Amino acid sequence: MENQVVSREEWLEARRALLLKEKEATHLRDKVNAERMALPWVKIEKNYVFDTPEGKRNLAELFDGRSQLLIYHFMLGPDWDAGCPGCSFLSDHVDGTLPHLNNHDVTWVAVSRAPLAKIEAYKKRMGWKFPWASSFDNSFNFDFHVSFSPEDMAKDTVFYNFEAIEPANAHDELPGLSAFYRNENGEIFHTYSTYARGLEEAVGTLMILDRAPKGRNEDSTMDFVKRHDEYEDAPKTHSCH
Repeated sequence: MENQVVSREEWLEARRALLLKEKEATHLRDKVNAERMALPWVKIEKNYVFDTPEGKRNLAELFDGRSQLLIYHFMLGPDWDAGCPGCSFLSDHVDGTLPHLNNHDVTWVAVSRAPLAKIEAYKKRMGWKFPWASSFDNSFNFDFHVSFSPEDMAKDTVFYNFEAIEPANAHDELPGLSAFYRNENGEIFHTYSTYARGLEEAVGTLMILDRAPKGRNEDSTMDFVKRHDEYEDAPKTHSCH
């Protein structure tokens, strides 16, 4: 169904009315951002050790000398053949941000439960450059409620996105983003996490589609998304150069 067609003057009146709401949303976003930065912190007491291409690294070393760390909880389980299409969609947007994030004292690292060899193979397939570590040998994913054991999935509920949900609405791996701060004494604090649709603002393509005439043009959340090498006109391989 096509939208109503009107005169330029009528369109301008409708656009100005929408602009007022867009400004309200922008001001609300500013307020939410301020409240996010004012959240209390939780000190990290566990010594998480990850597998990385550079060898074993603890959480402090993932900061790579910076004071702020963003960890993307990428859905790639130990027995998965490929990464989640939605996580892959988000991750397609990351490499171009890295120089800007790093210059702003922020390190971005993806973390998955898959063994490092499986991570490296999928990363090569996708042509990505961002750091990606394996939490296969620690409880990091479980502690941050993005991985669930068979025993968890057999319970009445699992804890995801700060609430109890039915396992039928969950998965053994789910997405999220967690933020950490490391002070001058080397203490590490968990400052923020977001899950589910809270991740959408990190996906620039969605923000652009929201301005297109048909918007996201979806029947369910991101049902149009494929891995970028699975679209019909996508190149079949990526050069390593």
